[in-house]
Amino acid sequence: MPSNAWNRVVYRAWAPVYDRLLGRVFRPGRAASARLLALRAGERVLLVGVGTGQDLPFLPAGVLALGVDLSRPMLERARRRLPAVSAQVDLRQGDAAILDVATGSFDAAILSLVLSVVPDPAAVVAEVMRALRPGGRAVIFDKFAPDTRAPSLPRRTLSLITRLFGTEIDRRLGDVLAGAPCRVVSNDPSILGGQYRVVLLPRTEAPVS
Repeated sequence: MPSNAWNRVVYRAWAPVYDRLLGRVFRPGRAASARLLALRAGERVLLVGVGTGQDLPFLPAGVLALGVDLSRPMLERARRRLPAVSAQVDLRQGDAAILDVATGSFDAAILSLVLSVVPDPAAVVAEVMRALRPGGRAVIFDKFAPDTRAPSLPRRTLSLITRLFGTEIDRRLGDVLAGAPCRVVSNDPSILGGQYRVVLLPRTEAPVS
């Protein structure tokens, strides 16, 4: 399992090259997430694992956004985007599993490529659902192993290698969402032949403080 300490090291190294190497690769998935979330002016959106801010250009004018990321170097890259972003954005360093936000204070949340990175993805989902108001919704763009079977030995072995680069490939969406107060209303294939998914999750219960 990765740790926050290791992720800080890895994403300090990724920060200078992330946009150049991976920005175009992930852009279709980010764009699809934004379309699915359909944010409206006046809504508050939480971006968990905002990274270098690749999702920020897709936020419409009039939206109030908070982006949280563990990596200060990644956030520094995100801040450089702000003058060209239509939404009003605040960026903070923080742990996705322990969000310093009020319960029920957001209308929507974006989780792009974060659940495959954090040490405890289920805890991050639970924390995001706490932050959402009743009736709020979250969108996930990430890679998942099939829910229908356990990850194969080759996949689990390869995940040990990808972990060194700050991500895992053997996590299943069903395991991550188990027990969370949300339901899957769409789970669409995205890049790399559907290895990456775009998932819409409305919150199903009132947040618990």
